[in-house]
Amino acid sequence: MSQWLSEVIAEGQRQTDWLAGHRQQATEALANIKWPVRRQEAWRFTPLLPVEKRSVSLAAAVEQHGSAPVIDGLDAYSVSFAGNKLAAQQGSVPAGLTFTLFSNANTEQQATIKALLSQVKPSHHLFGQVNDALMTEGVYIHVPANTVIDTPIRLSQLAASVGDQHLRVLVHVESGAKVAIIEDGFGDADSLNTFVSEYVLDAQAQLEHYRFAMYTQQAMHVGSCHFKVGEKAQLTSNIVGYGSVLSRLDVDVEYTGEFANANVNAIYLLAEGELFDLHSTIEHAVPNCTTEENARGIVGDRAKAVFNGRIHIHRNAQKTLAELNNRNLLLSRRAIINTKPELEIYADDVRCAHGATVAEIEEKALYYLLTRGISRSQALIMLNFGFIQELITQIPNIAISDWLLHSLRERFVSMEVK
Repeated sequence: MSQWLSEVIAEGQRQTDWLAGHRQQATEALANIKWPVRRQEAWRFTPLLPVEKRSVSLAAAVEQHGSAPVIDGLDAYSVSFAGNKLAAQQGSVPAGLTFTLFSNANTEQQATIKALLSQVKPSHHLFGQVNDALMTEGVYIHVPANTVIDTPIRLSQLAASVGDQHLRVLVHVESGAKVAIIEDGFGDADSLNTFVSEYVLDAQAQLEHYRFAMYTQQAMHVGSCHFKVGEKAQLTSNIVGYGSVLSRLDVDVEYTGEFANANVNAIYLLAEGELFDLHSTIEHAVPNCTTEENARGIVGDRAKAVFNGRIHIHRNAQKTLAELNNRNLLLSRRAIINTKPELEIYADDVRCAHGATVAEIEEKALYYLLTRGISRSQALIMLNFGFIQELITQIPNIAISDWLLHSLRERFVSMEVK
């Protein structure tokens, strides 16, 4: 066991709030977990040395915490967290939706939260257990049956404090309800965060989900998103990841009812020397469900990307339709992508496909643009933007789509190969 993990266990045992019982279960589990090393497949390409070098220190609230980027045209109820505390909020909670901070939960709400907490997240996620032990703030969102919430909910975490930040999001979308939730994270300060979210989608529920892990430089991120998808429920998830000294996102989808559908699109862009790791697992445990997952990455000079996508078709999951694709562009011969799409099939009446591609910039096309006075960064944008634009244009919210197009163009400039 690493010294950092020992400190996590000790800090979790010191906490005495209403989640103490939950923390105790997490610390007991952590005490029996072996610290990931490079010999373990799940961490083969993502060393945890930057975490091992840290000491556990929960970030305090800070006055100068910055703010999340403005998304023009987005009418949302926005809440920002910095230093494990609520930093700012804008707008009003939409009518019909219950929005509860863990720190403000009454006795009845505490019982509801404790009943749902960690029921979606698989127990094998190390940093999910760390979040269980150390979370100091969380959000519980409840959407009642047959309620349509037209106003998106935006939850932002700002990596602006030196220290560890552990935000938890718990969402229950009841039968026939519909909601859009945006999770985003920004910052480059020397910090570590475990942003964990859990979603329960009942029958015929609809969730429009976004996760933007836009941490850079020294802001370490080891977060996760977990979903349980009920009968005839619809999940659309759009993920965007930047790289930092260590950035990893785990995504888990489990079907619990038939005739459900999940569409997961992911984009990752890594500037020079950065690391981003995306692991996804789709559990088809029941028949007649459909999955489409597309991940596309552009990897800058000396940067390293990791993609591991797994679709598991259980024995009883007949009539499953599932497709998984990962495509990558390397901006330099010194860029690295480790990609591993997986299909594990135990049913015999399914239609599944998976694949991965890795390519480089076409030198002739780049030379053509450079000889006509176009800067290298702009040439890279022109040649590569169409590679990811297809996924961006599929985003149903126009304001978010336009904001992403602008943000990713700016990101490309910083990814220019020197």
